[in-house]
Amino acid sequence: MQLPDPARLLDSLAASAGKLVVIATGGGSPAIPHLLTTPGASRVVLESLVPYARPAIDRLLGGPQESYCSPVAARRLAAAAWQRAASLTAAEAGTPSTAEQAIGLAISASLRTTRPKRGTHRICVAVQTASATHVAELVLDKDARSRAEEELLAAALAFDVLLDACGLQGQGAAPLAGLRPGETILRDRMQAPRGWRELLAGTRAVVAVPEADDEPPTAGGLVFPGSFNPLHEGHRLMARIAEEIAERPLAYEISILNVDKPLLDFIELRDRAAQFAGQPLWLTRAATFVEKLTVFPGATFVLGADTYARLTDPRYYGGSAAAAADAVEAIATKAGGLIVFGRARDGVFTDASQIDVPGPLRDIAYFVSQREFRLDVSSTALRHQARDREDSTCDD
Repeated sequence: MQLPDPARLLDSLAASAGKLVVIATGGGSPAIPHLLTTPGASRVVLESLVPYARPAIDRLLGGPQESYCSPVAARRLAAAAWQRAASLTAAEAGTPSTAEQAIGLAISASLRTTRPKRGTHRICVAVQTASATHVAELVLDKDARSRAEEELLAAALAFDVLLDACGLQGQGAAPLAGLRPGETILRDRMQAPRGWRELLAGTRAVVAVPEADDEPPTAGGLVFPGSFNPLHEGHRLMARIAEEIAERPLAYEISILNVDKPLLDFIELRDRAAQFAGQPLWLTRAATFVEKLTVFPGATFVLGADTYARLTDPRYYGGSAAAAADAVEAIATKAGGLIVFGRARDGVFTDASQIDVPGPLRDIAYFVSQREFRLDVSSTALRHQARDREDSTCDD
């Protein structure tokens, strides 16, 4: 099959000052030279990465992944690409990045190899922009094509999704060719509401869900930060107990930024926010508790034993022990308190009161006992169970 001519795409992106970073893993890399050998590519393409080994992907995404070839993996890679594009655009211009310029394209594929595959042949493509997240998934007829043919199809799907994300689909762009009967492209996209776009761009620090309830957080609230991926009964029980202890209503908080992982894309935010129907939820850019205190002044925070231990870890403060000590002091003096829950793992309960932390942190903490709370469930275990129910094996 023939790849589409990217000249029109590059011209359109150049006209809008778009800046693109491409990440390809497992397949689809022919899209990169096809872009870069087109005259004028240097106006648009800032960087291309091909992290092929799993440790390379883990380093890029901040840790091992539940699946290395899935819509989720592609979206995470696209978010990482978008962040790199924003950073490189800022460095190139010598000014803070205009988020509108940055575009992240990611291809995550599991294609034909020299040995039999346990899982499906699959192509996942995602595009992250300042206003939307696009993702497409295509499961191929197994062993129906050569590796070279699958590679070209992956690159073609990448261009197809990128054209759509840039608003060029339906303007003379050729439909994706080469699909076999029964092969269907599954697409998802999330056009972000204004508050989410401003959060991503950094022009806003906090947004309520739904935005109609968007009053600034009041000082001295009760806040339960977390990733909630997924929200489970253990979280709900912690929230109920914390409300009884603090004698005030609780609000959940999800930060779109993480200390060592890519930002949360808009589809991820949509899906996680949907879990909190009827419950107060804030989306923020506050990756650390010091930043959370700026958003939620004087708040009492609800947290588990693992998070409590990480409050003093220099790794979460750029590797600086001095910065970690400053953070501990800020939390101890500015937070209204900490309600800390223990954790059961492999049948063993970790009593948070036994964790070695500086005295000032211990002084502001209320430790929930095992008698008050114990539920042997974790978000990680639930994600693994969900993954095991799906055919997402992508081993070469």
